[in-house]
Amino acid sequence: MVGKGRSIIFLLLALLHVVNKVQTIKCTGTDPVDIPHEWYKPGEILIGGIVTHIHYLIPTLQFKEHPSRETNIFPGLVLKHYQHILALAFAINEINETPSILPNITLGFHIYDSYGNEQMTYRSTLDLLFKSHGFLPNYHCGIQKNVIGVIGGLNSDISLRMAEILGLYKLPQISYGSVESITSNGIHLSSFYHMVPDESLQYLGIVQLLRHFRWKWVGIITQDGDVGQHFSEALEVELSRNGMCSAFTDKSTKMAIFDSFNELFNNFIYAIPAFMDSKANANIIYGESAFIWLAAMLHIKKWIALEGTFSLEEMCARKVWITTAQIDFTLSVFLKDFDIQTLQGAISFSFHSKELPGFQKYLQMIKPLWAKGDGFIKEFWEQAFDCSMANSNVPEDMDGTCTGEERLEDLPGHLFEMRMTGRSYNIYNAVYAFAHALHSMSQSRPRSRQMEGRGKLGALIVEAWQLHSVIQRISFNNTAGDEIIFNKNGEIATGFDITNFVTFPNNSYVRVNIGKLDPQHPPEKMLTIHDEKIQWQNMDSCMTCPHDHFPNKGQYQCIPRILNFLSFQELLGITLAFVAILFSIITALVLGIIIKQRDTPIIRANNQSLTYLLLISLLLCFLFSLLFIGKPKPITCLLRHTAFGIIFSIAISSVLAKTITVVVAFMASRPGSIFRKWVGKRLAYWTVISCSLVQVGICAVWLGTTPPFPDLDMHSLSGEIIVTCNEGSVTMFYCVLGYMGFLAIVSFTVAFLARKLPDSFNEAKFITFSMLVFCSVWLSFVPYLSTRGKYMVVVEVFSILASSTGLLGCIFSPKCYIIVLRPDLNKREHLIMRKHPGMT
Repeated sequence: MVGKGRSIIFLLLALLHVVNKVQTIKCTGTDPVDIPHEWYKPGEILIGGIVTHIHYLIPTLQFKEHPSRETNIFPGLVLKHYQHILALAFAINEINETPSILPNITLGFHIYDSYGNEQMTYRSTLDLLFKSHGFLPNYHCGIQKNVIGVIGGLNSDISLRMAEILGLYKLPQISYGSVESITSNGIHLSSFYHMVPDESLQYLGIVQLLRHFRWKWVGIITQDGDVGQHFSEALEVELSRNGMCSAFTDKSTKMAIFDSFNELFNNFIYAIPAFMDSKANANIIYGESAFIWLAAMLHIKKWIALEGTFSLEEMCARKVWITTAQIDFTLSVFLKDFDIQTLQGAISFSFHSKELPGFQKYLQMIKPLWAKGDGFIKEFWEQAFDCSMANSNVPEDMDGTCTGEERLEDLPGHLFEMRMTGRSYNIYNAVYAFAHALHSMSQSRPRSRQMEGRGKLGALIVEAWQLHSVIQRISFNNTAGDEIIFNKNGEIATGFDITNFVTFPNNSYVRVNIGKLDPQHPPEKMLTIHDEKIQWQNMDSCMTCPHDHFPNKGQYQCIPRILNFLSFQELLGITLAFVAILFSIITALVLGIIIKQRDTPIIRANNQSLTYLLLISLLLCFLFSLLFIGKPKPITCLLRHTAFGIIFSIAISSVLAKTITVVVAFMASRPGSIFRKWVGKRLAYWTVISCSLVQVGICAVWLGTTPPFPDLDMHSLSGEIIVTCNEGSVTMFYCVLGYMGFLAIVSFTVAFLARKLPDSFNEAKFITFSMLVFCSVWLSFVPYLSTRGKYMVVVEVFSILASSTGLLGCIFSPKCYIIVLRPDLNKREHLIMRKHPGMT
């Protein structure tokens, strides 16, 4: 206890000055212990955060000189954890810019660091609640902060220390990384919520994973302490129940406090872990500190030859690593050069995450002076990029002065990830849980109180304890589409992702999603694994990128592919949609004119019913072209070509019926003609129905046998995934297209032969021109059938619009010209004239 107390005292004193060689220290009874790392953003309501970003390696004090001179204190950052801080800030900024959540209310935040130390967690938690010019716990001094909830901590030890204080004030706390059950003296803490699933689910998942691969002999590496002990005992019970055995159990040593650097070094040199000689099929690693300990062990042993032990490469080639969700492949700055390929092929239980709109862009904007009040970024930037900021006291081995133009995306993945990690996703959801709870409270207040506060929740007193009843029944969908809801135990009602760790020679890596653990399914079906996606150890140094990634120019990194489809948000999509809607309106106007003038000679002379049917078909052709724009979906894929084929067939059949009607009428005018019985509307209707039914039959067979469906083409274009509608049957697609072509050629032929028949208002010549345009457009389309990607869709939509416009313009523009501009020609006297200068 004495040694522990001395170390704690030194920790508190050392945090007064992180620079070296402090000459004088002035202490007073009322001065608070300075905490150098925090980020405060003001707001009417604050959400607190306690992260674990910085660690200090602290030797035991010898009291031979002033503590500030006895050692160099240099903070070792876990660089990847800086994303946790940014995720909280990103969520707050996003909510403040979203008018649908807490309108007219500004959220703020205050983020502290626990330093991975339980005593400093107490200090940070108290400071979060009662920071003032003098440190007086349980008293509000200076400016009162309206903290309504706190997000933290990273693990169970930190979370419990926070909960012991926050629970006294009934302040809601949401943990973003601790899956262990949090209790104090055996009593569940009612103010505590998990943004992570229940840990017992992970026990079942590990056992099912071992059963899936038929591994019965495993090793266990856990973090030191009660939590690690509980995990190993609970897991061994499940292993025994399923006929499996643990070959060994290794416990990581705590490295935060040690007597000397030599002691730390010797601890690794002479600690030969059991897994070096074990014949176990797989090694299970539990806890982040255990992973860092293992990484340090492997890192040191790689360049120190130890007699009688396997080489690192040989040992790792024989092992399969299984990591729990608490492990994010996180390495401190001291292990920046760790060979991440050692863990190639590891299988991980991971906290579920999705990419959020705008988050990567937000990370790309981060610069050293980007945000006022960010007390974490300076040391992060210096240690991440091996440079020093202006007026900064840093170790002499830094490469130079930071330019400020360094980019986060240039950092290797084991130090900082640009994709949203599971813990960052949990923090983001925790912020939104508080925001939705506050919003629900504001909406449920009596209208009179809302008027009194002028719509501002901050104008009224908001007691944090009031949020509990709301949080317990909260349910919402985040911006990525996931539903966020807590179960009766205050845990997020979701499962785990199963990922495969794939490394590359440049020490980068990707995590390939190979399955999931879903508690909504029966126990025997909770685990889903796609074996074909897994890449194990002992493979060639060249790895195949996942299907949704492609290698960069240097072929040392996998980059996510871009989805390729014609979108409503891009210029081409907007232009085509505008043209389609414009001509739909024009067609509707023409139809209105025709209906209004239905009793005039020019309309009555050319079969009104067929005219209406043709215009309605063209209107639908324009509108249905919009189905080709946007991301393909099952319903749009079913309707695209089938609806287009049927509607176009009706339109062409109407044109053919009009032409046949003219020819039959002329032939019937001869004495004794057999065509007289065909004169009238019956022939026209029979032509349209019979020709259209053939196309309907083709489409019915197509949909009944091999219907179209959304598909991903990952091979045609480098770096892109083509989101397309797979025709299902190419033969049926060409049958639909071929039958339309056949009808168009027949219509063109009949119209061409009838173009000079002597009849006023004869449409045959105009139909000839329209079918010539139609055939020309679709013959031009044929060469582009081999095109891939959105430009194939562009050509298809253009062909639909151009051919429909050709029919509309060639057939109906002369009618509209006479009706609107030359009504004198639209008379019976003109109809009975033998010849007319402009119409015969």
